[in-house]
Amino acid sequence: MNCVALKDRALVAISGDDAQTLLQDVITCDVEHLPQAVARPGALLTPQGKILFEFLISRDGADRFLFDLGKDQIAGFVQRMTMYRLRAKAEIAPAEGAFVHAAWGSAPQDGWLQDSRFKGDVAMYRIYAPETPETATRDAYDRLRIENGVAEAGVDYALSDAFPHDVLMDLNGGVSFRKGCFVGQEVVSRMQHRATARRRIVIVEAQAPLPETGASLTVGGRAIGSLGTVADNRGLALARIDKVASAREKDTPVLAGDLPVSTTLPAWTGLSFSPAPATGEA
Repeated sequence: MNCVALKDRALVAISGDDAQTLLQDVITCDVEHLPQAVARPGALLTPQGKILFEFLISRDGADRFLFDLGKDQIAGFVQRMTMYRLRAKAEIAPAEGAFVHAAWGSAPQDGWLQDSRFKGDVAMYRIYAPETPETATRDAYDRLRIENGVAEAGVDYALSDAFPHDVLMDLNGGVSFRKGCFVGQEVVSRMQHRATARRRIVIVEAQAPLPETGASLTVGGRAIGSLGTVADNRGLALARIDKVASAREKDTPVLAGDLPVSTTLPAWTGLSFSPAPATGEA
């Protein structure tokens, strides 16, 4: 088993008789049909449809849900969800006493949650426990995220700057287009039906170590995106895929800093580089 503590992540619990109804009406993913033993991606959006908070959500009993998100998002998320609670019978607070771990390379054990963002050959799990022996490194986990096109806020994109489509939430179960309204739903639905998503998470690779996170991707001297997570010569980037398509047609190199890179879209998305990229339904 490979296991690593994700020390930059923490948990928030939302529980109570009205917790599921509250969440179904506010966040992007389908809470009503959330299976047991699954950690599903989701987001709380601004009214303009941009990601304000990103998380993994899972069930923890009949009327309790756990939110796995960046430590720096905890206070703001609790405050914002408390604002939306109104008269709903729901308690919202940080979950103390459990730490966030990622595990792979082993059959799941009791209490493990499948991280449904990972669609490739490697099954990834979340463990929320006081202590779990570490047998892997954060670098190894990040390499798997790169291989699977799994983006995380802060390193791969800035909160309040990206739409769910940009970071593949329309395809990985992070957005439900069937459940009805949620905060920012009108904008996200319009992007879906008009196929107007132009930025996407892409996997980049070079023949030498990539520049640091934040370096620009350019074509012909013009920025088309920026690097996120980097591991040696591979990384993730949030990029204009229509601009990448145009560069390919003209045989113009895409550069990360001064380094030529190849670009691919995660295979599980079914997306392709084209001037008008198609989108799918989660």
